[in-house]
Amino acid sequence: MTDRRPWARRTAVTAVSASALLALAAPANAATSTGDVDYATWQQDCRTVMDQALPYLEQRTAAARPGEKQAIVFDIDNTTLETDYGFSYPQPANKPVLNVAKYAQEHGVSLFFVTARPGIIHLPTEYNLEYDGYKVSGLYARGLFDLFKDVAAYKTAQRVDIENKGYDIIANIGNSTTDLTGGHADRTFKLPDYDGQLS
Repeated sequence: MTDRRPWARRTAVTAVSASALLALAAPANAATSTGDVDYATWQQDCRTVMDQALPYLEQRTAAARPGEKQAIVFDIDNTTLETDYGFSYPQPANKPVLNVAKYAQEHGVSLFFVTARPGIIHLPTEYNLEYDGYKVSGLYARGLFDLFKDVAAYKTAQRVDIENKGYDIIANIGNSTTDLTGGHADRTFKLPDYDGQLS
């Protein structure tokens, strides 16, 4: 039986379109890029890193000065979202990272997301993050000209922009060195990418 509600059809089409766009943005070998690393191992390895991040954030948020604008910058693929393990849209949150993000946002820390994803999927990406429970203060996706820039330099420039808005980036969390190099964060936390097996 056909659903005659126009909004229901639009929602279904939007979800399918978003899934198609996310699939295009994912690496061609996403389904096999995890190699011998199973999901449980990846989650445990992520928890190990986030178990180091949480006490640090507890200390930093407790010591925040009046009026200080604290922020965390996150990568998206295989950092905040289960890109290589989550084969649906919306993609599931990476739970150890979401737990840390929720603590931070409950303690007044703004969450920014800097991704190498193309700007054409900005809206479905933002929706996905918010659907999973992240409060998005800002999402930086690559515009057309950014696609020709070095990824690490592009991501560093976005952190500079966040700082220029008056934020102290107390932590930068990602799974690739391109997410974390270039400074402009008080501390970095690197999640596993298994020598580049995870995007």
